Amino acid sequence: MSGEVYLTRAGYQRLYSEFEALKVDRVKISRAIEEARLQGDISENAEYDAAKDAQAHNAARISDMEGKLARVRIIEDEDIPFDKVYIGAIVTVKDLEKKQEMKYMLVSPEEAVYEENKLSIFSPV
Repeated sequence: MSGEVYLTRAGYQRLYSEFEALKVDRVKISRAIEEARLQGDISENAEYDAAKDAQAHNAARISDMEGKLARVRIIEDEDIPFDKVYIGAIVTVKDLEKKQEMKYMLVSPEEAVYEENKLSIFSPV
């Protein structure tokens, strides 16, 4: 198991919400498996196979998220030094060819959303 997962408070909330949704989906998938079983022979039942695949994917994702949530360290704004670039820092970069400035928040890979100007600390800049 790897080390701590650094997230902003908003990133933690998003991850936790996704985790809760996966737990709700787990119940729905169990119902789908039961309904597929009621259709009879499961050896050639496509609905049953699809539900079992969904169950395996869901269980793996829940396990992964549980591990991350157990290792989360929330980065608060007051923890971010102004003289260095860390997770949670907002940086301004300048495209020298276009002479255009852009602002990005540096976040963990779990929080990276380019459309929201949130870049992973591992993204090449």
